[in-house]
Amino acid sequence: MLVTMIQVVSKGISIVSKWNVRRPALRVFAAVTLLAGTALVSFSGGIAPAVGQETNPRTVAKPLDARSRTIVQSVDRQVKRAGAAYAGGDYETSGDALRKAIKQIEVAGNAESSDLHDALLPMMRRIVNARAMLELEGVTLPPFRIPERPKATTEPMAESSSDPSGQPSTDGVSFVSEVAPILVDKCGSCHIRGSKGGFAMPTFAKLMEGPPEGVVVFPGDVIASRLIETIETGDMPRGGGKVSKEQLDTLKQWVTQGAKFDGPDPTAMLTSLKSGEATPDTPATPEPDQPTMVGKPTGNETVSFSKDVAPLLVENCTGCHLDAMQTRGGLRMDTLAQMLRGGDSGSVMKPGDGEASLLVQKLRGSAGDRMPAGGRPPLSDNDIQLISTWISEGAKVDEALVQTPMKVVTAQAWLSAAASSEVSQRRAEIAEDEFRLAGADVNRLQNHQSDHFAVWGEVSPATLETVAESAEAALQQARKFLPKADGSPEDFFHGKASIYVLPKRYDYSEFAKMVEGRSVPAEWQSHWKYDGIRAYVAVVASERASEEEIAGRVVAPVASLAVVSRGEGVPRWFAQGLGTAISGGESKRDRNANMRRQAELVTAVGSLKSGKDFLNGKLPPERADRMAVAIAESLLSRQNRRGFAAVLRNPQSGQPFPQAFQAGMNMTPIAYVDAWLQWVK
Repeated sequence: MLVTMIQVVSKGISIVSKWNVRRPALRVFAAVTLLAGTALVSFSGGIAPAVGQETNPRTVAKPLDARSRTIVQSVDRQVKRAGAAYAGGDYETSGDALRKAIKQIEVAGNAESSDLHDALLPMMRRIVNARAMLELEGVTLPPFRIPERPKATTEPMAESSSDPSGQPSTDGVSFVSEVAPILVDKCGSCHIRGSKGGFAMPTFAKLMEGPPEGVVVFPGDVIASRLIETIETGDMPRGGGKVSKEQLDTLKQWVTQGAKFDGPDPTAMLTSLKSGEATPDTPATPEPDQPTMVGKPTGNETVSFSKDVAPLLVENCTGCHLDAMQTRGGLRMDTLAQMLRGGDSGSVMKPGDGEASLLVQKLRGSAGDRMPAGGRPPLSDNDIQLISTWISEGAKVDEALVQTPMKVVTAQAWLSAAASSEVSQRRAEIAEDEFRLAGADVNRLQNHQSDHFAVWGEVSPATLETVAESAEAALQQARKFLPKADGSPEDFFHGKASIYVLPKRYDYSEFAKMVEGRSVPAEWQSHWKYDGIRAYVAVVASERASEEEIAGRVVAPVASLAVVSRGEGVPRWFAQGLGTAISGGESKRDRNANMRRQAELVTAVGSLKSGKDFLNGKLPPERADRMAVAIAESLLSRQNRRGFAAVLRNPQSGQPFPQAFQAGMNMTPIAYVDAWLQWVK
């Protein structure tokens, strides 16, 4: 592999006064130093380690353990935050971020891990330079010197000392009576009864497992615990109801004391712990050893679970058994798998005999109180008969739907039966709801319609029209690479796709926080989302933005949206990578941005153990996206072109993506990514 590495070395530069430091060119240099380091790496067919990373050709660095990876990501995040604040002239915020990074490095030093030291070394060098620049701006910072490299370690840093399966602890802060109530009260709507940002923590076990990005609670280590950091910085919780100082102190003490669990069952719902249903003296009701099993549909059934039964359950059981803070009778029905496990009274279904099933008897009122409760009207006889018939016919359902949330099953069923015009109308309603949630004045919301898109925003009609024209041009370019699609323009996305235009970067960031429940990377100016019903691109486009700027921001997400909508189950990594590759989205970026992305690719590849980690979302968004582009580019190579065409063609004809990929490339997606990783390493 040919690798070209250019080092920018600053020698003999003397800063005479603060006036010199404030010169725009030097400030930009300092910010770039913080954000990207002093290594400029370009690639030609390969991947090179970033400058400053200690390497030894005779040894291969061991992958970092989960705790070390979290520390590296946290330090990197603070250093980037410091750079962004410095570039904007906010030196105090920059200093605060740098102080946190220094504290986190001190924690890392206690581990005496040579591998962790090597991973942090480039950031530590940037901190030294940044500290000097900030002190010239009058910011007081703690002393910092790069520590000596520890001797090579043979064991990874200690993982969580909290054993969810061990005996309950009664020492220190109580998780059941003190911590769980705080989490339910402050985090319940987003992460306990929901999974905003891909993170759900309905139980202690899930909390300690953390989101796909990594562990958020490290027993004994407050600094490394992302849960504490996001609360301290004010990033969480969102939408009101901030954590008080006393509550934060309680959480910190719990983490410092080892993040111990003092309940009987770490898999019990936190909501039941809070309400006292599962305390150390009241064991949680065990799940049946063998939940009710269901079979696959034969095609001869008269009632469909997804089209007939799931919508009835979602409409009538939400609040008590679906999306319930406290489930009634121990029966959860967020998924069919949960419903099959039954509740306090055992199984609620007897496949093959609907009328003998407790679910049907409860709906008819022949077995105790009639359901639904709470003053809701009873189901009609026809609706109850539908459920009974489905059970009598064997309660058949496609295996993929057993673990799928019933609300998603219902939405997908509606989507498959709806006309494109109906979907367009639904997306218009969603657009208004989501702008309202993001704090926009919907009375000032403008709308522009084009062949394939409905463009929304609190900007001028001229700006909306420019965005629409850019999106149509981007789609036209993307369609050259995609199989031909029949039908009208409105049918391409099964209803017009939405484009949300946000006039300022702040508005864009707030939209992501309030609507999607996540923070987007600082450099993002646009992104896309698709779940069938929702199909949109969110983009920053002010009145002053040029046509070229707008086109550059919408081209890749529009292409990705076109790819993901070509078939059922097309994964995000594939759509993101291919959309960016075929749109030329990477080449349109400036040189510095492309070099940062190359560095992200180096880091991403080095942090993965296998292709499975990548496909399961173990990387931060910006690194995952960069790696997805590199994989897509390899798929587009001449030797893979024929098989790749089949991968694109088969999902559109109804074949699930994993089978379509294997049929086209003669290997599974995991096997392909594993092979690609071996090649680039």
